[in-house]
Amino acid sequence: MALPCGSILNAAPAKRPNVILIYADDLGIGLLGCYGQKMITTPNIDRLAEQGMKFNNYYGGVLCAPARWTLSTGMHDGRMGGWKQNAPGLLIRLDKKNTPEKEANKALDEYVKKSSVPIPNNEVFLAQIAQKAGYKTAQFGKLDVGFLTNHERVKRFGWDFYEGYYSHSRCHGFYPPYLWRNGERFQLKGNTRADCGKMSEKGDEPVGAGGETYSQNVFIDGILKFIREHKDEPFFLYHSTQLPHGPVAIPELHPDFANKDGLSLAEKKYASMVKMLDDHVGLIMKELKEQGLDENTIVAFTSDNGHEMYYGPKKNVHKKLANGEPANLTDKKWRTSNGGDVFDGAGGRAGLKRAAYQGGMQCPMIVRWPGKIAPGTETDILSAHYDFMATLAGVVGTKTPAGKDSISYLPTLLGKPQNERHDYVIVNNGFSTMGRTALISKDGWKLIEVDRKKNAYQLYNLKQDNEERHDLASKHPERVSSLKKILLRELNSARPDIQ
Repeated sequence: MALPCGSILNAAPAKRPNVILIYADDLGIGLLGCYGQKMITTPNIDRLAEQGMKFNNYYGGVLCAPARWTLSTGMHDGRMGGWKQNAPGLLIRLDKKNTPEKEANKALDEYVKKSSVPIPNNEVFLAQIAQKAGYKTAQFGKLDVGFLTNHERVKRFGWDFYEGYYSHSRCHGFYPPYLWRNGERFQLKGNTRADCGKMSEKGDEPVGAGGETYSQNVFIDGILKFIREHKDEPFFLYHSTQLPHGPVAIPELHPDFANKDGLSLAEKKYASMVKMLDDHVGLIMKELKEQGLDENTIVAFTSDNGHEMYYGPKKNVHKKLANGEPANLTDKKWRTSNGGDVFDGAGGRAGLKRAAYQGGMQCPMIVRWPGKIAPGTETDILSAHYDFMATLAGVVGTKTPAGKDSISYLPTLLGKPQNERHDYVIVNNGFSTMGRTALISKDGWKLIEVDRKKNAYQLYNLKQDNEERHDLASKHPERVSSLKKILLRELNSARPDIQ
């Protein structure tokens, strides 16, 4: 297959780089050593940053399904459809009734067809970008964009091979009785619970409770096998892991924390989940090297949204004050870093998952590409999940579909001038009780819509105050007004890519 004229990649098709995207679940940016974590070591992920580029101004979603929607569509999640998801619980209900497989599959297909947002014929998804360039595509883990899917929809998203969960609610347990591989169920030894071994929010169950076969071990085995079997053709592999989403569950405590004083059992489990994620990144990198693919594979690592605490009280970090006004973020009781989080997973940022503050939406992004990306580099370019589509298109030698919000940051990765940039990025939050949605401008201003009916907005200068301690809305009313017009225009706006 010839590459389009003007492509940066002039090598023969066999030399085109493989691409692996590792997409963590609820991993706060502060949980990685390269972003400041002190207690949990993450040497394998940190090595990606040492050998590649670390992003310092990168945004995900505030919740798993919209975050996956924006990654897959190349559109910001304020667009129409970004928050229209079906309900996730059907498979658990069917399993609790011991519904025969054939009958359950029929019920699943009927429900997904009836309740899911229809996909226009002309819509192009992330995996299709690589697929149309002749890449073999594969997804492991949380399938689709949420919440409930089936074989027909996963294939429509562009995946040649997949292995994982159809239902996001089943992902809250790590011991599913079965998973799905290319439309077929396959059983997991020793797992019998319909809720997939979901633990309580307290996290005080015994280590290994829930079942015998841990889902993440199944996925890493599948990923390594896929790499071995497809080493002779270009591939795009997307690992949408459950780690370290809670409730906490782990087959064994990591040696770093098994006997560590001062941590609760839930905290030890959570730290072990982060360590497993890092270990699995290490296994992927080792396999690439053993198969001779290390130098010709781009590895990107990020997380769907900001930090969430699954190992202790959250100290009301999402709540508003009793009078309905926004919480005073200078008060320590509203800060995760001073509110009982022993790991400081948000890295001192305000808020957690679901909140429109930095702790809920600012995510890690690390990209390694030997010989192309200068090692140990960092960038402050304003970017978001929806930019991965255009970046992937530039890598594989195709064009970004017209109308996408996605802007390629490939020039930045390659150390070249980044001529096309965002004026702003939009991160939508459809239901949070503390901040609904936000706009981040290219010059570092952030507007948060707290309560539209009360015309309540907050304004922060992120270049000077990334922890969002100082609301400057009253000092800059004109800036609030101009950013507000853009934000409200973008919310529930039409999809120019499918017109």
